[in-house]
Amino acid sequence: MYPDVVDLRSFYTKPLGRVARHVIGHQLRNVWPNVSGMTVAGFGYATPYLRPFLGEATRVLALMPAEQGVVRWPTDGPGLATLADETHLPLPDECVDRLVLVHSVENSEALRALLRQAWQVLAPGGRLLIVAPNRHGFWARRDKTPFGHGRPFTRMQLSELLRGAMFTPTLWRSCLFVPPFGVRPFIRSALAWERLGRISGGRFAGVILVEAAKQMYATPPLAVENGVRRRLTAPVGRLAPGNVTGNVTGRAGSATMPHSDHKTD
Repeated sequence: MYPDVVDLRSFYTKPLGRVARHVIGHQLRNVWPNVSGMTVAGFGYATPYLRPFLGEATRVLALMPAEQGVVRWPTDGPGLATLADETHLPLPDECVDRLVLVHSVENSEALRALLRQAWQVLAPGGRLLIVAPNRHGFWARRDKTPFGHGRPFTRMQLSELLRGAMFTPTLWRSCLFVPPFGVRPFIRSALAWERLGRISGGRFAGVILVEAAKQMYATPPLAVENGVRRRLTAPVGRLAPGNVTGNVTGRAGSATMPHSDHKTD
């Protein structure tokens, strides 16, 4: 079950949320240092981590689950956020170069369908990045933060999940070692906790980041959608993104892929 978008937004305005955004965002940016000319999308509550890509990527889009709700983003300029059904993302096939799932896989009630949708919207050579709570970490045990909701994962579980969805894990990161308490001593020493955690091997990190590449098969397995079996055909070339109309603050459905040229919220 997805947390309410109001609670997610509130968390990221607090000191502990700002630490999480900085630490995770730093790792994400290291994985994707250059997205110039690309289409970048996020599903779940990814806006705290998508903002650095505004003004660099050709397009940036934030998809938020209908069960979670949506907030306007960015706060100025054209809205780039829309509601979406996790079993039917409102995007053309093969139109996204980079897709990040945050506050998503641990809360999804249709995870296999969500990953199938991720496979379909990613372009050949595209990359998926999942940010998930670490089952061995302290953050997964404290429900005062969004990372304490839903089901946490181990690396092995994420690897099996991705391979079963026709993705190949290509890179792993662990971060957020600071204890999940918003008290001043921990907040001030957050970077020191990160250094110590990396030295210790990362087992007790708060979150796991995994980047995965889309596998290309000539005859992917049959998928079942709404009781109808159909074959996911392997892409031949890349399709140009198409425009699909929709209401940013309305019900889950379709969305326009707008150009973004804003560097701030």
